Amino acid sequence: MSVIPGAWRRTAAGAGLLAADGTVAPTIFAEMSAAAARTGAINLGQGFPDEDGPAAVLEAARQAIADGANQYPPGRGTPDLLDAISAHQRRFYGLTVDPTREVIVTAGATEALTATLLALIDSPDDEVVVFEPYYDSYAAAVALAGARLRTVPLRAPDFQPDLDRLAAAVTDRTRIILVNDPHNPTGAVFGREVLSEVVRLAERHDAIIVTDEVYEHLAFHAPHTPIATLPGAAERTLTISSAGKTFSTTGWKIGWVHGPAALITAVLTVKQYLTYVNGSPFQPAIAVGLRMDDAYFADAAAALARKHEILGAGLREAGFTVHAPQGGYFTVADATALGGADAAAFCRALPERAGVVAIPLTAFVSEAHRGEYSGLVRFAACKRVDVLDEAAARLAGFSA
Repeated sequence: MSVIPGAWRRTAAGAGLLAADGTVAPTIFAEMSAAAARTGAINLGQGFPDEDGPAAVLEAARQAIADGANQYPPGRGTPDLLDAISAHQRRFYGLTVDPTREVIVTAGATEALTATLLALIDSPDDEVVVFEPYYDSYAAAVALAGARLRTVPLRAPDFQPDLDRLAAAVTDRTRIILVNDPHNPTGAVFGREVLSEVVRLAERHDAIIVTDEVYEHLAFHAPHTPIATLPGAAERTLTISSAGKTFSTTGWKIGWVHGPAALITAVLTVKQYLTYVNGSPFQPAIAVGLRMDDAYFADAAAALARKHEILGAGLREAGFTVHAPQGGYFTVADATALGGADAAAFCRALPERAGVVAIPLTAFVSEAHRGEYSGLVRFAACKRVDVLDEAAARLAGFSA
């Protein structure tokens, strides 16, 4: 069989990985992580911490294993974690969430997003509106679901959308408006006027709002505002988050989605045929994490903000133009002054030349718009301070 048919082809094409000859390229993350391993470079490409999460959370997982929580949990999630998610939303945001009808635990936020898109997209004419650059799984999942991706650009230095362009992108064909806030890869935190316009447009065009809020506790200058808290939003919003970023447990893959019961039922109908369930001993551990006192969440955000400051100072010293993030794991910098007008080529050369790995922002952009982001590079700040200091020293030597 020379050409293998199937939905995998449009998924690969949506992700920008399918070549004209039908071959599939590895993701840029796999490529650059392999480069880090091959060269011994410091990997500031992929967004995972190199420090463990809070001891109480880790110990709760060990205890759960010892206590026998090693078989399938309930399909919606363990009751204790469902209760903890509900209490967390009420505690931080004043949202009332029924833990028995309005929440599902998922295999990370990525499964929650994919299950949601597969559940709610109904036609190849359906459109999903996202801000661009976008987390790379969005385009792949939209393509897998058979819908069309519509993008609204975010421009440096603040990466806030033009509201007129947002309004032009949302039409009666829009099935879902997908909002990632705080935003990966740019580090933007969207202002109240942006969130309010999303709600207005969703109401006008009868669209569903889906939010990716995995960095909710890692906003640096103001508390995170879930769209579901805005007037008129809750009844049409599915809110997605996960434990990986908040508790430095990215490998546990414990996420969740909550929203109106009818929408949650639709998502559960698909999700139960994907992973079915996952992470039985990790679910009670994340319940412990969500109940930690306010100081933990404030300290986690402050510590990451400080890491961004260290990384940003090193990048500026090396000659990059730095766009300081407002939240999340990543700092975006312009490498044009260092000969990085082609960020993809620059990042492929960087491990050998400087001993540091980064990701070109073009990896998060549709092919038609890559030229508009060609000099921008994403660096992960979610590493130990000594690692960031060493990366900064290497980059300074590279520019000398």
